[in-house]
Amino acid sequence: MLRLRDGVVELYKKVATSLPPDVEEALRSARTAEEEGSAAASSLSVMLENVRMARENVKPICQDTGVPVFFVKVPAGLSQLDLRETIFDATRIATAKVPLRPNAVDSVTEKNSGDNTGAGFPIVYMEETRSGTLSIDLMLKGGGCENIGQLYKLPIEELGAQRDLDGVRRCVLDAIQKAQGRGCPPYVVGVGIGAAKDQVTRLAKDQLMRKLTDVSPNEALAALEKRLLAEINALGIGPQGLGGKTTALGVKIGVNHRHPASYFVDVSVSCWAHRRGRLIW
Repeated sequence: MLRLRDGVVELYKKVATSLPPDVEEALRSARTAEEEGSAAASSLSVMLENVRMARENVKPICQDTGVPVFFVKVPAGLSQLDLRETIFDATRIATAKVPLRPNAVDSVTEKNSGDNTGAGFPIVYMEETRSGTLSIDLMLKGGGCENIGQLYKLPIEELGAQRDLDGVRRCVLDAIQKAQGRGCPPYVVGVGIGAAKDQVTRLAKDQLMRKLTDVSPNEALAALEKRLLAEINALGIGPQGLGGKTTALGVKIGVNHRHPASYFVDVSVSCWAHRRGRLIW
């Protein structure tokens, strides 16, 4: 487990200091699309320079290194308890080594643990798989963009949102309209639809792990993702809320079956510094 622990420490360093290629490419495309000399173009240029300097100097892209969220696919027979302990040990080491900003605060005492570990921190989702390969996905989820996420229970009369995909569409647009520039756009938007509140909030975060170039195999969802991206970018909020053509880099939607009486939609939003990565073991 010591080698795995060191691998997770390196995963932390990679995710904190270097954007995934698809996200960086999307930012470059957005910079090209904005009007030369505009606040939007200038803002995107600063972001890209920040990305370059962080990678070259091996320093965190943002001072808020966020909440670590792990999605772990575990081969049968491998101890999930040992894996969780390994991830927590790696988190303590990475906090000092990368370094990561200590963000784990006791909700009762208000004391910071100082090492990014505590009750339910980092967040670790585990799923057993028939594969013989251990897969560890990590996302560093900034506090500002987490705060602007929204949970909806359809129908919602004031939005004209019924229990259907158009109702989902109205929820997503409402969430981004309310967010404006407070979560550091351009955003990546994850959407979860399903039977229960806790189910859809996880599902929405799952969608943020998809590559921006990924297309849903469900034609209806693929069409909605494309439409929502265009409609969000038509809002004119723009990079950092300064106006422009690029409010979002991507929209990804996941669906679970639901109860006949329930239709929950969660909208999870990531900032432009969409930090995620994978370790295969």
